[in-house]
Amino acid sequence: MTQTSQRRVSIFGATGSIGQSTIDLIARDPDAYDVVALTGGHNVALLAQDAIRLKADIAITAHDENLPALRDALSGSGIEAAAGEAAIEEAAMRPADWVMSAIVGAAGLLPGLRALEAHATLALANKESLVTAGPLIMATAQAHHARILPVDSEHSAVFQGLVGEDMDAVERVIITASGGAFRDWPMEKLAHATLEQASAHPNWDMGQRITIDSASMFNKALEVIETKEYFGFDPDQIEVVVHPQSLVHALVGFNDGALMAHLGAPDMRHAIGYALHWPERRGLPVDRLDLARIATLEFRAPDEARYPALRLAREVMAAGGLCGAIFNAAKEAALDAFIAGRIGFMDMADVVERVLTDLDADVTLAHGAMTLDNVRAADQMGRRTARQVIDTHPAA
Repeated sequence: MTQTSQRRVSIFGATGSIGQSTIDLIARDPDAYDVVALTGGHNVALLAQDAIRLKADIAITAHDENLPALRDALSGSGIEAAAGEAAIEEAAMRPADWVMSAIVGAAGLLPGLRALEAHATLALANKESLVTAGPLIMATAQAHHARILPVDSEHSAVFQGLVGEDMDAVERVIITASGGAFRDWPMEKLAHATLEQASAHPNWDMGQRITIDSASMFNKALEVIETKEYFGFDPDQIEVVVHPQSLVHALVGFNDGALMAHLGAPDMRHAIGYALHWPERRGLPVDRLDLARIATLEFRAPDEARYPALRLAREVMAAGGLCGAIFNAAKEAALDAFIAGRIGFMDMADVVERVLTDLDADVTLAHGAMTLDNVRAADQMGRRTARQVIDTHPAA
């Protein structure tokens, strides 16, 4: 009997929640996969543990100071250890059939580009890649005959809803938002929300940064832009509804009035597994919904006074150019400041809006050509301007 060859896979952001869910699925059928590279941040012990368990070729920490600890943890395993941005970039260029892009933030852009240039299928959980450089990412995939599969639960749901459909028949797409930790709070309380309160998601088990972004709806704002860039929809075709149960992940509306909805338990292994096994659909170890027990699904329009990030996302899409890179950079800097206790919860949107206003006048920066160098320059300027705004902001 001929033995089926293993699929070569790499996981960028292996120690985060998406990376861990990916590892969970791969570890259930280890003989089917040849793990090339795992990357992580400060959690060196977990990175080394998973690299040994999956027999990876190389494990990389993003932080140079963690390299000695990683080498010690991998001692005797035969697994290569490395550190830093250049090492992550080099790992992304190693031949692989399937690459999970789950590094959080703009740092995920370069490895994703390099994986596409190496002709890998890119399972994209790093939404910032499309927000900051959507046209560049999509053009790189096309030029190198590589495929991008969406892993955000909403975009995976839209992707699945479009299988076999005519894109010209699509009138609208609706992506859902849980509303985050503060969806039912009185508006007057939001300015005093604490870091601990913002870090507790009612439905999903996610990392701290994305959980806070969910509470502020910046995560959904990024996903609106991501929907435009990946699928090519007009911004006015993209809607957001608050759905507290997080069971309907997205809906696709067609010209005959039909809505096709994707439902599932709030478990990222749905979207990860779909991308991992595509174009097949295989069994996954996730909960099955009991609709009779659920009984009711709730939807409501988002309040843009509560969630100004959604308005800012539409302004960014209207502006185009490199404004997405500026938007994301300012958002990341504002989030850092909130976590550090330097600004309040509602101040994050104020910081981002001021940065967008200040830099929109710079036509060369905000509306320059979509190249990697220009995206990086816009990112750096966005962060620098955000820090300046934060320095002059009243303390939280």
